[in-house]
Amino acid sequence: MEHLQQTHMSRPRPSSQPARLWGALSTTGLLVGVLFFAVSLTPSLIPRPYLVQGAISGLSLAAGYAIGVFLRWLWSFFELPDASPRRARTLKIVAGLVCGAAVAVFLWQTAGWQNTVRNIMGLEPIETVAPLKLGLLAALVFFVLVFLARLFLLTFHFLSRMLERLVTRPIARAIGGLAAIALFWSVADGLIFKLALRAADSSFQQLDALIDADVAPPSDPAKTGSAASLVNWDELGRQGRQFIASGPTGAEIGAFFGGGARDPIRVYVGLNSAETARERAKLALEELKRAGGFERKSLLVVVPTGTGWIDPAALDPVEYLLHGDVASVAVQYSYLTSWLSLLVEPGYGADAANALFDEVYSYWTTLPKDRRPKLYLHGLSLGAMNSQGSVDLFDVISDPFQGALWSGPPFPSGMWQSVTADRDPSSPAWLPRYRDSSVIRFTSQENVLDMEGARWGAMRIVYLQYASDPVTFFDPHAFYREPQWMKAPRGPDVSPALRWFPVVTGLQLLADMALATTSPIGYGHVYAPEHYIDAWMAVTDPPTVTPEDVTRLKTHFKGKF
Repeated sequence: MEHLQQTHMSRPRPSSQPARLWGALSTTGLLVGVLFFAVSLTPSLIPRPYLVQGAISGLSLAAGYAIGVFLRWLWSFFELPDASPRRARTLKIVAGLVCGAAVAVFLWQTAGWQNTVRNIMGLEPIETVAPLKLGLLAALVFFVLVFLARLFLLTFHFLSRMLERLVTRPIARAIGGLAAIALFWSVADGLIFKLALRAADSSFQQLDALIDADVAPPSDPAKTGSAASLVNWDELGRQGRQFIASGPTGAEIGAFFGGGARDPIRVYVGLNSAETARERAKLALEELKRAGGFERKSLLVVVPTGTGWIDPAALDPVEYLLHGDVASVAVQYSYLTSWLSLLVEPGYGADAANALFDEVYSYWTTLPKDRRPKLYLHGLSLGAMNSQGSVDLFDVISDPFQGALWSGPPFPSGMWQSVTADRDPSSPAWLPRYRDSSVIRFTSQENVLDMEGARWGAMRIVYLQYASDPVTFFDPHAFYREPQWMKAPRGPDVSPALRWFPVVTGLQLLADMALATTSPIGYGHVYAPEHYIDAWMAVTDPPTVTPEDVTRLKTHFKGKF
């Protein structure tokens, strides 16, 4: 009986479990973690729903907690004086009160911070961000990460003790640490990243294979996918079929300008049309020849986004501006969305872009200069990065193409990075001015391409980018230093309440990339036709289009996409 009574007395009471959990947490870790949690509620580039905000806040809380634990370890490592147990308990109680007050204050301000972004983008303000749900979700993410961290430590100690039977303790701990890291990395890489990527790839592949009932194969033999085409309709992919079936007709363009116009030519080769990128590029070239693409006045080599999508807000307006006397050619290289491809495999699609440009440019240079079309390049998002990478300006300097329009260039884009870094120091990072602006110019929502004192050269390259686009302005260095684009003067579509914080800003921008296409058109990573029109006017300089035509064309496309 006495033994049972002692056993019963030794069991912790249910009510003591939260206290034990609280006591097991580091006071320094909690203080730093809550600071990170609080600043994670401040705005970044894209408005965030509470589920995404909760995940960011939980990650920020865990990151701050880890830094706090490390700082506490450093304190002990250098044998600095510690507080007495009684004082430590008092400090933990005070820290708990401070943390609770800070969480309440910052949660209360979250809706106001988010509304600074929403107001800029013309969205309805929100009254609340569901603070209770947000806090619970952040806590759940935090405790899951703490559990994984402690599981890692248990694995490390277990492996170290096993190895101590064979080698000295320092060597055992070193090998045990490396083994634990390798074990956890292999699990994360194999079970999470690769399985998730494979599942995403399979899902997008199935979506790409769907054939919309309302998108029928073209009857016009000149179109890709028709009975006379070299490319099978079913092999174009969902985005390719949509690209071929959409777009303005010559009759619609002629009616707009009050005269005659030609039907634009669109050529597209799907991922399933041939085995390799080079074979698909050769097939695209032959199909372009068959359709009469080299007999038009202008030719566009287009690199799609990761899913194979080509933005109609970019292509439809230029077909109007060129009165339909234009051909476009594109080759699909992936099913994945651009932001996922950027994080997993930044070089995705480079081979396809290189092969397509090589095939088209090599044939184009064999044609008489007075009878061949003007050659232009275009790409959005990952397509812009791959399109830039497909061209070495030194290789084409003897016979240059006429121009390029690259919109929303992703942050790893080599040429974009180089030009931005070498910009005129007086120009901001989000709207650089490069050298004498005779070859490369930048623009955003406000058209600034007509620069006083600057004259275009033989080649015209325009970057269309929004300061609020996280795909362009995500910066891996933002985890430990303030990005250049945050410095004054800021872009007009960036919240004035946005502040840089170590670690947290990097996490916010990562989430912004995933949400980049959820913004209203004209912000974030969603580019508006009226801004494309200004950019295409600068690149192609169509002689028969007047300023009045441009105004009417912007009105025509406003709200269409």
